[in-house]
Amino acid sequence: MTEKIIEMADLDTAADVFGPFDAHAIRVEKEFSVTCSLRDGVIRITGERENVERAASVFSYLAGLSALSGTVTEQNLDYALSMARDGEDLDAAKLLGDTVCITAKGRPIKPKTMGQKKFVECIKRETITFGVGPAGTGKTFLAVAMATVALRKKEVSRIVITRPAVEAGERLGFLPGDLQSKIDPYLRPLYDALFEMLGAETYQRLMEKGVIEVAPLAYMRGRTLDDSFIILDEAQNTTPEQMKMFLTRLGQGSKAVVNGDVTQIDLPHGTPSGLSQAMEIVRGIEGIGIHRLTSRDVVRNSIVSRIVEAYDKHGKGNT
Repeated sequence: MTEKIIEMADLDTAADVFGPFDAHAIRVEKEFSVTCSLRDGVIRITGERENVERAASVFSYLAGLSALSGTVTEQNLDYALSMARDGEDLDAAKLLGDTVCITAKGRPIKPKTMGQKKFVECIKRETITFGVGPAGTGKTFLAVAMATVALRKKEVSRIVITRPAVEAGERLGFLPGDLQSKIDPYLRPLYDALFEMLGAETYQRLMEKGVIEVAPLAYMRGRTLDDSFIILDEAQNTTPEQMKMFLTRLGQGSKAVVNGDVTQIDLPHGTPSGLSQAMEIVRGIEGIGIHRLTSRDVVRNSIVSRIVEAYDKHGKGNT
């Protein structure tokens, strides 16, 4: 048996790390078969050496997270347990050191997982970035944040956000109103992200000036998009022809992010996904990066990552 002691910065940090009613400590004990206790701001861990080290890395990470962000969430704990389980490095300062963007309400946007951090770095580095991963991994939100930063720094003169208008497994039938009213439901997630980053008033003003454009993918045909930050969302629902059309819209001084989840394709049965095909075709081309996010990078309610993992296991079993 091995024992390890971790001293917390203060009693508030210790309580935050241990969780309400010791909830975080109970999960760590169950995950690594160790015993944890907290007294006077000191966490004491006992158990098998390897398990103690993994549990200690989780508590140290959560302590650093508490110091940097002021709170520890269940999602933070899920991520830490997953990383420690696989023996990967946990460094809160390395993860939260960079702020991607400041929202209209003054909230800093930072990557919450190493997968997200690498996704942001890929966008900075490459001309075209493919971000592929399950729901809830922050693909759209981070891409919009990066686009907002580029616009504020005058690296681009406009933001163009698009997605294919494909129904998610249901027939919506006739929608009333003009063309904009008909396509708005498909584009709502993109509006939400822009409102968060810019605020409703700034967003409306930039829309009226043509600095921000949100449109269905069909509107991209025949255009050359110069000096633009372009985001293609829900790219798994593009056909190969649509994907080729989109990728060849890039003009001088532009950057593009292509996001999608290949496990949620809503195309008619037998129609290949343009996203899956494109990643095979363009792999290795200079200036194009492909980054894959996993269930570990899910930042919604912690149960979402467990749902994603359950569906992955079910799919593999059927295969």
